[in-house]
Amino acid sequence: MSLIGNIIWLIFGGLLTGLGYILGGLSLCLTIIGIPFGWQSIKLGFAVLAPFGKEVVEYPDANSLLLLIFNVIWLLLFGWPLVLNHLFWAVILAITIVGIPFAKQHMKLIILSLLPFGRDLR
Repeated sequence: MSLIGNIIWLIFGGLLTGLGYILGGLSLCLTIIGIPFGWQSIKLGFAVLAPFGKEVVEYPDANSLLLLIFNVIWLLLFGWPLVLNHLFWAVILAITIVGIPFAKQHMKLIILSLLPFGRDLR
């Protein structure tokens, strides 16, 4: 079921969203200061390409001081528009019965968009 879900996801916007995350990450990597944030954006891009059948995993050091600082910077600069985008699409998709599995995937991606440092989709 996750293969079919991922294929439908890619056809109806997942591919463009994933490529947007990856291109944004590559542009952030052009500066030395932006490399950690670019890497997280690229990681999110690959996670967005196939979210079905995966779950959010938190690393043991996810709450360390450095990752907390990076998460706060991410949240202020990049995270909130990504979260609002995923939330918007989750609400729109949840209106129909067919869209509910896709809305669940957007809700899963909200966690990664909000605080990506120390978390991964596996």
